Amino acid sequence: ERRQLAVNLTRVLTLYRSILDAYIIEFFTDNLWGTLPCSWQEALDGLNPPQLATLLLGMPGEGEVVRSVWPLTLLALKSTASALAFTRTPGFRTPSEFQDNPSQSSRLTAPFRKHVRPKKQHEIRRLGELVKKLSELTGCTQIVDVGSGQGHLSRFMSLGLGLMVKSIEGDQRLVERAQRLDRELLQALEKEEKRNPQVVQTGPRLSPHHVVRWVDPTTLCEELLLPLENPPPSGARLLLTGLHACGDLSVALLRHFSCCPEVVALASVGCCYMKLSDPGGYPLSQWVARLPGNELPYRLREGACHALEEYAERLQKAGPSLRTHCYRAALETVIRHARPELRRLGVQGIPRVHELKIEEYVQRGLQRVGLDPQLPLNLAALRAHQAQENRVVAFFSLALLLAPLVETLLLLDRLLYLQEQGFYAELLPIFSPELSPRNLVLVATKRPLGHAFSVLETEDS
Repeated sequence: ERRQLAVNLTRVLTLYRSILDAYIIEFFTDNLWGTLPCSWQEALDGLNPPQLATLLLGMPGEGEVVRSVWPLTLLALKSTASALAFTRTPGFRTPSEFQDNPSQSSRLTAPFRKHVRPKKQHEIRRLGELVKKLSELTGCTQIVDVGSGQGHLSRFMSLGLGLMVKSIEGDQRLVERAQRLDRELLQALEKEEKRNPQVVQTGPRLSPHHVVRWVDPTTLCEELLLPLENPPPSGARLLLTGLHACGDLSVALLRHFSCCPEVVALASVGCCYMKLSDPGGYPLSQWVARLPGNELPYRLREGACHALEEYAERLQKAGPSLRTHCYRAALETVIRHARPELRRLGVQGIPRVHELKIEEYVQRGLQRVGLDPQLPLNLAALRAHQAQENRVVAFFSLALLLAPLVETLLLLDRLLYLQEQGFYAELLPIFSPELSPRNLVLVATKRPLGHAFSVLETEDS
């Protein structure tokens, strides 16, 4: 089934490659609207943002009923995108942990929330609890958190869940901050114990063991495998985890799991697919490597990192911030007219875009890229571009509809890579996608877990 899914994905992505390959800032310079079938243009033209969210992206909302009949090819695209993408809806059905306070998870105690944003609070709790369950199922004696950053996940797993954790991070400054936060958390926990004597701490508290080390995706890192216990236990069993292991780091985790007998389990959430080495980071499996149309260039991998649910919510609200893409595309026409050799320049963020007239935005944008902000502007052309704001939003929504298929193929390739070596792996939607767009965790073991995979997916303590 996984192999057939890979075949179907490569065929569909090849069919709609022109949409995925497009840069929305070139909407006007490359006439992207004109590249769509005329029947699609007719169906999408005039739809307001809430209607796009409801009718195209399939997000529940109050979009008006559109009485026009959509072409079968557009309906087929929508159905295919839904059918082939891995589900991003978690199995847990519990009240939101931020129901009472949008900045504080009700399922983390105050010491573990300090210095941690709501999104990260949700992530460290969900992934930490999954890692604990997985370590119990596989008999792991040590957790290795790779790319640990400031150590929020490691701290929760060690000081909150009682696991023995080694944290590996390549940035010395982040490690030093993680160690400061460890000490601060220990002091807070001790104070809490004094205030609440009924809270009994069973056993000594073990802070994460932090290591400054860059993990190379092409070579095995012996530091990952060194035991923390002295003397080391015989037959140490390690579990590797990474919360949004960026680019090649997620590939490095797969390779360590595959090659090291001490590593018996893996729980990895990847991100930043555009930073994968090419070649080397994809494809990993022999099956996908042999498929025609398997290529995923930078633009497609970058698009797979967009936040579909967050954008759909913006569409539902129909706020003025949606015009940013249109303004940037209009700016691109002015840049190309002035300097045809300049393409896709990075424009430093322009604050409060929605409050600016389009000509004001263009002038500030020209200054940001080092061009004369007083260049004569064709105001009539700029106004004509601005009038197509909903078309720009519609085209971008089409690309977002397809983006999960790219992520599905990338992650499916990793599943097949492990499967080809005789291992057992599943992808589980672990985070709420509205909070954390990259919410699929790859869980792998070297022996079958049977129904336990579904337990990892659905339970939420």
